[in-house]
Amino acid sequence: MEKNWRTKFNQSWKEENYQAMYHKIKVDFNHDLPFRMSETPGFFDQEMIDLMLDAANDIGAQVASKQILEFSESVFDICPYKVPGEESVSSFFQADFGITINAKGEIIPQLIEVQGFPSLYFYQSYLAHLYKDAYSLDQNLSIYLNHMEEVRYFAHLKEIILNGEAPENVVMLEIEPEKQNTYIDFLCTSKALGIKILCISKVIKEGKKLYYKSENGDLIAIKRIYNRIIFDELVQKELDLHFNLTDEVEVTWAGHPNWFFKLSKFILPRLSGPYVPQSYFLHEAPLHAIALSDYVLKPLFSFAGSGVILDVNEEILSKIPDPQNYILQKKVSYAPVIETPDGPSKCEVRIMYLWLPGADKPTVVSNLLRMSKGEMIGVKYNKNKTWVGGSVGFSV
Repeated sequence: MEKNWRTKFNQSWKEENYQAMYHKIKVDFNHDLPFRMSETPGFFDQEMIDLMLDAANDIGAQVASKQILEFSESVFDICPYKVPGEESVSSFFQADFGITINAKGEIIPQLIEVQGFPSLYFYQSYLAHLYKDAYSLDQNLSIYLNHMEEVRYFAHLKEIILNGEAPENVVMLEIEPEKQNTYIDFLCTSKALGIKILCISKVIKEGKKLYYKSENGDLIAIKRIYNRIIFDELVQKELDLHFNLTDEVEVTWAGHPNWFFKLSKFILPRLSGPYVPQSYFLHEAPLHAIALSDYVLKPLFSFAGSGVILDVNEEILSKIPDPQNYILQKKVSYAPVIETPDGPSKCEVRIMYLWLPGADKPTVVSNLLRMSKGEMIGVKYNKNKTWVGGSVGFSV
């Protein structure tokens, strides 16, 4: 972490600058942010950037390997939600790294999760500008990685999401989007691309063609879907649907739903290297040879940390009816590496990739930073704490 920027920022920080960020979101989008922004961005020196890129490129290369891609297909042996019309690659990919410190005092990123699903690609860029404007930071500070520039970043996103279609024929599909915590990203995306934010319950299906109604009641053809639906949530909702994701329809996808399952916790036991904590499928784990207290239990297909059990024992494991749907992952000890006025924060860095057309592997483009002072990253572990929450990492 870059110490000079950190010290200067902490000493000059003011509450009114922080509140100005929330006010700007309200002015720009008439939206009250439902989650917490951290009071600070992260400041990464070149050594940290190089380390994160090394870890990110290592994971990206493994994910793109023939072995992993072939193995990922077997997820549908246990997952019933296979959707027709799959893209050849996952246009969107994320890798979450917990920042740790080893016995030598060296920072080492450790892989926590991967997901073949869109993240906050548009909001993170907006958030970076919020920080720079609210705190009068150097406008040249960047959240982009791999020599990516903002103009080229948005051009790539436009190419992937629209794929040559007119914006009115492309929809961002969600479940009750206005109620989602990520709605701010939907608003940023719609503003940037001119596409409609649409609840799946509003999709009209006629044969194999899909439509939505415009504000004046006209039927507009849907030719491409930017998918933001999580199956885990969809199966829990009782929605009156005219279209199911598993229907065979005449659309193309930006972020095909199958990749959510294929590039997920399901592949973690098949990844390896210095940045990958040991993981096992529960039904394959050598329980007699490992210390269960060193592992966390995770359901394969949950989202946002739901169903995770931190304190694992044999009694808990014996009650799991479907062990093939769980992994045991070695615990990662997050290090308090970001100094703040009321004590240091731990952090997790989400590396955001785009799998560009014709590329042989996903390209690192940007980042998302989450800060915590609790046992884990997440709201329920950080209640009544400050200098925690969602943020960005600036390279300095």
